[in-house]
Amino acid sequence: MSSIKNYIDDFLHLFFPHNCAACSTDIINTGDILCAECLSSLPETGFFLHGNNPIENMFYGRMKIEKAGSAFYFTKDSVIQNIIIQLKYKNNIAAGKFLGKLLGRQLAACNRFDDIDIIIPMPLNEKKLFKRGYNQSAVIADGIVSVWSKPVITNAVERILFTETQTHKTRIDRWQTMENVFEVSQPEMLAGKHILLVDDIVTTGATFEACGQAILKMPGTSLSLASVACTI
Repeated sequence: MSSIKNYIDDFLHLFFPHNCAACSTDIINTGDILCAECLSSLPETGFFLHGNNPIENMFYGRMKIEKAGSAFYFTKDSVIQNIIIQLKYKNNIAAGKFLGKLLGRQLAACNRFDDIDIIIPMPLNEKKLFKRGYNQSAVIADGIVSVWSKPVITNAVERILFTETQTHKTRIDRWQTMENVFEVSQPEMLAGKHILLVDDIVTTGATFEACGQAILKMPGTSLSLASVACTI
């Protein structure tokens, strides 16, 4: 049976080739996003396993969070950067779900996050959502729950203001830009819940903080954070 499957995979790869989302090699198994070499090179942080990790410490004195972490380190011209670019700017939904699965496996393997009630992907403003066609954080959340059984809510928090890209802004500018950007539109969905807010990458934490502060205004809520990558 396995030999037949291998034959079918080889046949499909011959007529419908696909490439690694990071390095573009076609030496890759059917259904995979990364080749074996790129997958093995991903720089895991190990943050989810430990309290007082750099992501949790980032928010000390800024916002009350229960737990936080990032799955991988983000560096320029890295595999992680390439695959996030594929997700955000090249319509590669499969790449986002793959990143979500990698993140979800780390969360599932770590009992520190077992008490999460719901997952909220970082909301995207309607203008940017229309332009891109999808919310990359929601795609990542879909990948997470394919390997870690938690409900996802996408309509309880809204990004009510459009903001330009934060890439080249200073830390102070990012905080000022994100002020009053988010609003909870369905408070009854969040009340009394431990919420995991999910995003693709954390740099200064300004976006997490702005959205998280809006969520924490709801009665009885507690908040944890998770991202695919971090620039620390």
